[in-house]
Amino acid sequence: MSTRIARFRPEGETLLWGAVLLNAELLLFLLYFAVEGPPSGDLRYLFYPFVWINVALFAVWGTNPVAESDRDRVVGIVIAAGYFLVLGYVGGLFGPGHTIPGVSTSSVRIAWLPPGWGPALLYNGDLLRLSLLPFKLIGYLALAYLVYATVLDAAGSVVAGLLGLFSCVSCTFPVVASVVTGVAGAGTGLAATVASGSYDISTAVFVVTVALLYWRPTIR
Repeated sequence: MSTRIARFRPEGETLLWGAVLLNAELLLFLLYFAVEGPPSGDLRYLFYPFVWINVALFAVWGTNPVAESDRDRVVGIVIAAGYFLVLGYVGGLFGPGHTIPGVSTSSVRIAWLPPGWGPALLYNGDLLRLSLLPFKLIGYLALAYLVYATVLDAAGSVVAGLLGLFSCVSCTFPVVASVVTGVAGAGTGLAATVASGSYDISTAVFVVTVALLYWRPTIR
C-alpha cells in the first residue's frame, strides 16, 4: 500500500518537467489572448483542459506497464483500444457523419479555440465525423493507456481480477458521465441545468478515474 501511495510523490525530474510544462502553458495563454483579446465568460472553463492534460501526462509518465507474455500484451492492447473507441464515441471525439441526401456535406477545418480546447480538428464526411479537441484526445488516450496497464496487472492474478476490470467504477465512470452529459443537451430545463455543469462533472470524473487507475489499489 505504501509503495502505491509513494507513486503519487513526484520525483525531482518530474517536478522539473512539470515546471517546464506549466510555463509553456502559461506562455500559450499569454500569446493566445495577446492576439484574441481578453477572455470572456467563466475562466474556469479555460483552465479545465490543462487539468486534463497535466493529470494525464503525470499518470502516463509514472506508469510503466510490463507484460508477462505476448498474449497478455495483445489482450491489453485490444481491451485498451476498445475502451478508447467507446470513450471517444460517447465523448464526442468521433461519430457517424451528418449527411443530407443528394448533397455533399464533407468539410474539414481547424478551429483556433483557446489553448487546450484547440487547435481542434473538425471534420464531417458522409460516413465519419471528427471533433478532435486536444484535451479530450490526450485525456482519453491516457485513460486507455492506464486501462492497458491495469489489464497487464490483472492478467498475472486470478481470473476474477481481470473480469473485475469491466465492472470497476473507475473504468465505467467516464463512459457513464459522457453519456449523461451528452444526453443533457436535449433541451429540457433540467437537461440545460445539467449541461451547464457538464465539464465540471466530466473534469472531476476524469481526475478521479486517472487517480484510481494510476493507483490500482485492488489489483494484486
